[in-house]
Amino acid sequence: MRNKLLIGPVLLGLALPAFVPASAFAQASTATGAVGGAAVGAVVGGPVGAVVGGAVGATVGATAEPPPEVRSYVMRERRASVRVEQDVVVGEPLPPDVVLYEIPDTDAYEYTVVNDRRVIVEPRTRKVVYIVQ
Repeated sequence: MRNKLLIGPVLLGLALPAFVPASAFAQASTATGAVGGAAVGAVVGGPVGAVVGGAVGATVGATAEPPPEVRSYVMRERRASVRVEQDVVVGEPLPPDVVLYEIPDTDAYEYTVVNDRRVIVEPRTRKVVYIVQ
């Protein structure tokens, strides 16, 4: 009986991040993701939920933020800004006519400057993964 009661909170702790929009985690660090995930998991599932939520949050946080060397490279480079009608939002793809620029030593990210904002993009999907502040 006790095992059955723990299954619900564990499943809820794993499923909860699916209901949170990707932009909420957009520029979170691993530590922030772990702490936030643990807090939400604890509310939903108690101690077990806190552990599961912390692990899931850390994973989401780790994948959300490009490494420092990628961010610093994008800040150093000078490119003209392109104007687009849509808002630049983390998790949303850029239009196909926006030119993306390669970042040396990585295939995971490319970048561009849109509406005077430097953005780091996942090249395969063209989704914005980080907005450089």
